[in-house]
Amino acid sequence: MVSEVGPDKASWLLEQAGLQGLESMTPLDGGWDNENFLLRLIDGYEVVLKAWIANDVGEVARVVRRHIHLDSHGIPTTVPLRLLNGDFCAEREGVAWTLIPYVSGGMLGKDEASLKSLGVALSRMSLIPAADCFPREYRMGFSLFDKVLKSKSENVDRDFIEVLSSEVSKLKRVFPENLPLGVLHGDLFPDNVIGCDGEVLAILDLEEAWIGPRAFDLAMAFVGFGWEDGKPVEKRWGALVDGYQSISKLSQEEISALPILYRFATLSIACWRYWKHNLTAPDVSLSGRYVEMLERLCVEFDFSEAFE
Repeated sequence: MVSEVGPDKASWLLEQAGLQGLESMTPLDGGWDNENFLLRLIDGYEVVLKAWIANDVGEVARVVRRHIHLDSHGIPTTVPLRLLNGDFCAEREGVAWTLIPYVSGGMLGKDEASLKSLGVALSRMSLIPAADCFPREYRMGFSLFDKVLKSKSENVDRDFIEVLSSEVSKLKRVFPENLPLGVLHGDLFPDNVIGCDGEVLAILDLEEAWIGPRAFDLAMAFVGFGWEDGKPVEKRWGALVDGYQSISKLSQEEISALPILYRFATLSIACWRYWKHNLTAPDVSLSGRYVEMLERLCVEFDFSEAFE
């Protein structure tokens, strides 16, 4: 584990980019593993320091390439500053460090304009060329399910394991094959998308990005943005679909697959939360977060109405 991130390390990293004059350093919300700070320089320039504590240096390099790939194809995202040595990240204490341009705004809203803009961005992203920095397997999908199911932890919730085992068995039988593939984000929640005035300004945090069924990100966006007070909001789903289809229409096969993709996405978030907060980094205050997603699996929703 890297020792405390303070002004000395911030100044060190700024020097790697040819910058100086740190005035203030403010922690930023968002993310469960890595640390982010807004650095303000004396001349008013602002940049985000990210200490990639949870990712090995090689993986960070791949994630950075994903951001570069999106940016090169016009998808709104953030690309780390290139350092004086030509690299996009520096290494210290076995950890990768990056400086990312600060995008003013906040978490993307859940209003219809914002979600339509998100649908547009996801549809465009799914159509860009694939690249070898994107895996072909979803990191929060079946491999994580199997890891949790095989866990030997004494604190395992047997009821959850039974539900997970049953759901995984069903999904493996019905998971759609031969759907159109594309570049996906894989973790579309408000803290991963910066927006302002109903517009997506930057899609962040591509650690879970992968090449998979194009319609998956539409389903995942509904997991992250589409619910309120334990209920799915039909207008939010409609806005996501309207934006998405303004760029590319889903086929009937993709529309029919949406309930399965949505269930897969919901279970993935439930499993990740359980794995993170109950097994790998137990935290009593967060240990029940996975239950929210399990409860959603019991709620019926007609995805097809938005296409009629």
